[in-house]
Amino acid sequence: MTLANKITTARFFLTVVYFILLGVHGRGVNPLMLDVAFALFLAAVIGDALDGYVARKYRQVTPFGRIADPFVDKILVCGSFIFFITLDPLERVIPAWMVVLIVAREFLVTGIRGVAEAQGIPFGASAWGKLKMVVQSSVAGTALVYAAHLSAWDWTGSAMHGLMWIATAVTALSGVLYVADARKLFRSRGI
Repeated sequence: MTLANKITTARFFLTVVYFILLGVHGRGVNPLMLDVAFALFLAAVIGDALDGYVARKYRQVTPFGRIADPFVDKILVCGSFIFFITLDPLERVIPAWMVVLIVAREFLVTGIRGVAEAQGIPFGASAWGKLKMVVQSSVAGTALVYAAHLSAWDWTGSAMHGLMWIATAVTALSGVLYVADARKLFRSRGI
């Protein structure tokens, strides 16, 4: 178990605790619980950057890490948005269809990556995929702060909804570009 893999595993456990807090939060707004959830979310996101850095710098890229790291990313982001559509006040500013699109993109990319890896073709995240993760993580973190402290003002709801539009658009665009890149790659390899 390399250091990078230990960080990824720790991120998974942080994510589990984070979801437990979101589940306990329920329908009433509990700012303290949301602040703790935000801290856990932020630690998991920072851990994502850290495990990738450690894996590359110390040449600790492993088959476990190639699978587990994106898996934890997807659980963290998709799970966050799924929880958000059940939490007051986020349920009012995050449409379910946007969450479905985000989750569908992640399933699609995971499937494509799985086909590539099964053929022995490494097919990691593109610059757009990394931008997508940054945007999704930023919007999810902002959503937690909004729910805990900012939802009393009408304009903040509109701003949060606008951020969700940005996250959805970047997610959709990165998915389309990923599919286009995969199509070219698979064609060139006769797959």
